[in-house]
This record gives sequence, C-alpha cells and structure tokens, in this order.
Amino acid sequence: MYQKELLKGNTETLLLSLLTDEPMHGYRIVREIERRSSGYFQFKEGTLYPALHRMEAAGLLSGYWGAGTTGTSRRYYSITAKGRQVLEERLEEWHRFSRAVNRIMLAWGS
Repeated sequence: MYQKELLKGNTETLLLSLLTDEPMHGYRIVREIERRSSGYFQFKEGTLYPALHRMEAAGLLSGYWGAGTTGTSRRYYSITAKGRQVLEERLEEWHRFSRAVNRIMLAWGS
C-alpha cells in the first residue's frame, strides 16, 4: 500500500527521467522501469498509458507513431524541452525532500 502511494506521487518524474535517454514505446518503458529498479517498480497499462497521455497533453512529452522491431506500428514518446525543465525542477525538489527525510530518519537510527 505504502509503495503504491509513493509511486503515484512520482510516476511522472520517473517517466521523464527514463525518457531523457531516448524515445521509447510503452512496452519498452515498462521493461526498462522494471529492469532499472531491479523489479521494485512494475507498471501496469492502467498506470502507464493514462500518465503518458496526461503528460503529452501537458506538453511534457511528445508522441509519434513509428515502426517497432517486428514491423508493427508503435507509439513512441520523447521528452520535450518543457518536460526537461519540469524534470530538473522536480529533481531539485526530490533532493531537498530526501535530504530532509534522511536527516530525520537517520538521526532516529543513531
């Protein structure tokens, strides 16, 4: 339950971070998130696609149709300049937040 709440608040930031490397289609995004998190995050279509569509509508991502490796048409997503700016702001906030949390939690364990 707690993991789902943490993910919900950070889904867009995770997707923006992932898409800074290269454009990806949905299935690849799911695989990469799972791989890079060593299986900790496992996105479902019901989480991924609404987030991608919302981010595209907000101008954080752009999408285009392209041929996949099997020749089928797939929707690829790439981060926009606005998305990069938002990512930078969110990462700065994440660093401030995690430092503050660590100062409290690590002091408790000492």
